Amino acid sequence: MASKTRTTYTTVPAERAGASSGSSATVHLGSGDVGILNYALALEQLEAEFYTRAVDAKPSGLDAEAMSILDDLRKHEVVHREFFFTALGKNAIPRLSFDFSSVDFTSGDSVLEAARKIEDMGVAAFNGAGQLLTNPDFLAVAGKIVSVEARHAAAIRDLLEPKTASFAGDDVIDANGREGARLPAEVLPLAAPFIKERIDASQLPTM
Repeated sequence: MASKTRTTYTTVPAERAGASSGSSATVHLGSGDVGILNYALALEQLEAEFYTRAVDAKPSGLDAEAMSILDDLRKHEVVHREFFFTALGKNAIPRLSFDFSSVDFTSGDSVLEAARKIEDMGVAAFNGAGQLLTNPDFLAVAGKIVSVEARHAAAIRDLLEPKTASFAGDDVIDANGREGARLPAEVLPLAAPFIKERIDASQLPTM
């Protein structure tokens, strides 16, 4: 059995998470598999809220087919979010608040580019977190969800660059044909600008 290398997780500062000045709100993910599931819940909340705002805003430059795709993605993310809330029950983190001020929801290009970054981040996050789970049932569910997230990423890339090979995501797939994986310590700083609360991941499992 390979030896394990310790990974250190820290609390994401409020100022990096887009929280208002002086905010002290901190969300603790917890430990073990519960902590990893709460980590996934935080990301699913972010994605569900993003697509809800995008669909509601009806950004310019997107035709009916593109808006239908965004609405489908919204529905998927809402289902994912509520699944984790139900699975975690009383152990679930609260509903988060978000700051999407960096996204121009009136612009289709701005929405799609933000969606590409968020989807690529989500796929890499699930790939990286799966190895930290100990319950095989949780791992199986995570595998099913990440496959859906990968389809989302491909759909967004195709909307950005239709009829090209962009959907294949060559920029995030390695020489062995595998999608990139990121550990929570790498993902949370990427998600932080969108989340107002501090995310305390200090008790998450380590490699």
